[in-house]
Amino acid sequence: MPAAAAEGREKRHPTYVGIILFKLLKGSLFLVLAIVAYTLSDNNLPQEYRHLIDSAQPLLELLRVHPGNKFFTHLAEQIGNLTEANVLWAAAGTLVYSLFALVEGVGLFFRITWAGWLAIGESAFFVPIELYELARPHKFSGWLLGVLLINIIIVWYLFKNRRQLFHHPHPG
Repeated sequence: MPAAAAEGREKRHPTYVGIILFKLLKGSLFLVLAIVAYTLSDNNLPQEYRHLIDSAQPLLELLRVHPGNKFFTHLAEQIGNLTEANVLWAAAGTLVYSLFALVEGVGLFFRITWAGWLAIGESAFFVPIELYELARPHKFSGWLLGVLLINIIIVWYLFKNRRQLFHHPHPG
């Protein structure tokens, strides 16, 4: 490859590509969740939950999970307390969050400076909350620890490499 062509190509950053894919995947999953919540908002959710548990019975038996255990009982109680308005508000909040993550992912893809700062700020925002939740007695979660580590890596990597990763407007 000629030197001029190599200089014109931007250096590939696999971690950066991973962050972009993570943001786009997260945004897409939350978008689907928002749409599902919106479509279920006017349904009889306790009845839907009972139907879901009944239809999943063979799988639950295979996994040796009893639908009457504390987790499922608590989940059924929480679903019974939901109102249509609560579900619609949750769907709207989830939609906004999904769009936030999708904008970050697309902005990072195009190496836009403000998108990098948005991703740094959004990821850094959750670090103290995740630390607080992990420090609470009997609340430790491997999933939450994983999310915390991902957010710390995103903040550190994007901040450390911001000059190489993002286009900076030239004055004049």
